[in-house]
Amino acid sequence: MHKKRNRLIGILVVLVVLVGGYFSFFHKSAAESKTVTVGVVDSSKADTAIWKQVAKDAKDKYGVTVKTKQFSDYNQPNKALENGDVDLNAFQHQAFLDEWNQANHGHLVAIGKTVIAPIRLFSAKYHALNELPDGATIAIPNDATNGSRALYVLKNAGLITFKKGTGKLATVADIKDNKKNLKIKEMDASQTARTLNDVDAAVVNNTYANAAKLSTKDVIYTEPVNKDSAQWINIIVAKKDQANNKAYKDVVKAYQTKAVKDLYNKYYGDTEKTAWDLKLK
Repeated sequence: MHKKRNRLIGILVVLVVLVGGYFSFFHKSAAESKTVTVGVVDSSKADTAIWKQVAKDAKDKYGVTVKTKQFSDYNQPNKALENGDVDLNAFQHQAFLDEWNQANHGHLVAIGKTVIAPIRLFSAKYHALNELPDGATIAIPNDATNGSRALYVLKNAGLITFKKGTGKLATVADIKDNKKNLKIKEMDASQTARTLNDVDAAVVNNTYANAAKLSTKDVIYTEPVNKDSAQWINIIVAKKDQANNKAYKDVVKAYQTKAVKDLYNKYYGDTEKTAWDLKLK
């Protein structure tokens, strides 16, 4: 009787050890094969190469598998992140995120800087600012932050002035002086590059300028980068309750490397600057 009981106990102990070992192995394997999906908008050759490098370093150095999920415009990635369809996103600057959170009662936060991309005023018809005719039509993004940024580009270019007291988020209603009687045409940011042949000039975000393969020869003004540019630095974003997730932090570390900086220099030259070590003056 005792022998049977001891044998039974022995079998149970072995089973516990085996099962425990299985779950330990399973847990370890799951941790080591952690997959992080990042929502992106830019599908250019350059951005693809950059995320390929990030994925390689994340896997080699931290055991994290990085996948990207492509979106066609700026309206989708934050919704996808908030809903849990992606783990992170990397497409927007801080000002855009702040506006989105406020408008949508969002819970998204920046966990790392990526790049700052000065936006530019393009024209397929004219070669310089002073060639823009009276009554010229200028296309700008219609979302609050990128629209404001575009208006500030026009202001810095000397084409318009703002009313006293205009804040960071300027609107067309804030325009005071418009000596050339410019007609501001607001549209989705993704359409600004496509409409270039139908307007006199357009302020186009780099994502869409690159996707449309716009030529730098068509640039008639470039946004300056200075201490006022902090809100335009692009960021990697997570849900607030996941801001300290180790795998997500590892993705940031895999992004903020010399290898990625070299790729930006290779593909973009001076048109985009890595921002994690950028000192604004």
